[in-house]
Amino acid sequence: MRTAGALETSYARLQAEVGRLRHELENKNRRLAQSLEENQRMRAYLGKILEGLPCGVLVFDTARKLQMINPAARHLLAEGASSPADEASVPHRLGTLLAGLHREDFAHEQEWTVKGGQGEQTLGVTCAPVAAPGHGDELILILRDITAARQLEREREAARRTQALAEMAAVLAHEIRNPLGSMELFAGLLADALEEQAELRPWINHLQAGLRSLAATVNNVLHFHSQPPAQRVAVDLRRLVIQTVDFLRPLARQKGMHIELHAAETTAPIQGDAARLQQAFLNLALNAFSAMKPGGVLRIVLERAVSAGSPVVTLSFADQGCGIPAASLEKIFAPGYTTRPGSPGIGLAVTRTVIEQHGGSIRVESREGAGTSFMLTLPAEGVAG
Repeated sequence: MRTAGALETSYARLQAEVGRLRHELENKNRRLAQSLEENQRMRAYLGKILEGLPCGVLVFDTARKLQMINPAARHLLAEGASSPADEASVPHRLGTLLAGLHREDFAHEQEWTVKGGQGEQTLGVTCAPVAAPGHGDELILILRDITAARQLEREREAARRTQALAEMAAVLAHEIRNPLGSMELFAGLLADALEEQAELRPWINHLQAGLRSLAATVNNVLHFHSQPPAQRVAVDLRRLVIQTVDFLRPLARQKGMHIELHAAETTAPIQGDAARLQQAFLNLALNAFSAMKPGGVLRIVLERAVSAGSPVVTLSFADQGCGIPAASLEKIFAPGYTTRPGSPGIGLAVTRTVIEQHGGSIRVESREGAGTSFMLTLPAEGVAG
């Protein structure tokens, strides 16, 4: 009886221990299930973060086999969306670049240039080695598209250099213009003093032509690179055109060309900056001289008219030069565009800017081999006289 009682006691204890162990196992299973569920949620959450990152992320194992690639990386590397996310091969565009990567390159971002369907692309690549216990280093690559940033840097540098060049050009032009004005004055006095010595006249023409051509170039540089506010006053356009033609005659004589001026006796007065307008007229005349051969004629016509019910003044410059190809007509007013070696290509750009500053317009007609005509239209205040 004593033995049976001991067995019953032991059995009861065993049942209690089994119940306790079962309870502990259930608790552990429950905690494990919760942990697995939490891990799954965390993996899904991290996966969404990885997919939503604007930069590309690639993960490689110790054998440099691709284990993970996010959508941004596929886009940057032009990989097809149908490729499996756990593709075990390196994307084609990255293969040769990755092969040349050395461990010492991990310390800083690399710039890789790749060519794709949309042209050349610059990628910033950061490498992060991750220690895998007993297996060597795994590798994480982070890719950034820095094409736009590099392009912006290049544009800023170009703008900085252009600004520096403009400032230097303006300073030089100012320094040149002061002595140049004195030289023009003395050349005019010399021409008057030697008026009766015909054999010296060609030399004087060459001297005046060179000085006035240089003055026009210097003024173009100043107008193009430094534009102070225009000084608007009442301008007698007829008188201004006559003065401009008188200024141009030495140039015409030096080149063996002629100027025909047809100006209405009365024109509508305008509000404008006489110096800037004269520079625009000089540019058109100098272009005409460059386009014509000796014996050519530049015909300048000044008229008053009415446009859309308002008084205007029209001024045309028609040459007998070589003409402008039709394909180039849309480019001639662009700064820097020129067909003459050594020309800065800013004369017509300055001319259009000046005319538009005065509320006017400029148009051009040209036929190759038959000459070119520039027509200016300027608003007027009323009809004089």
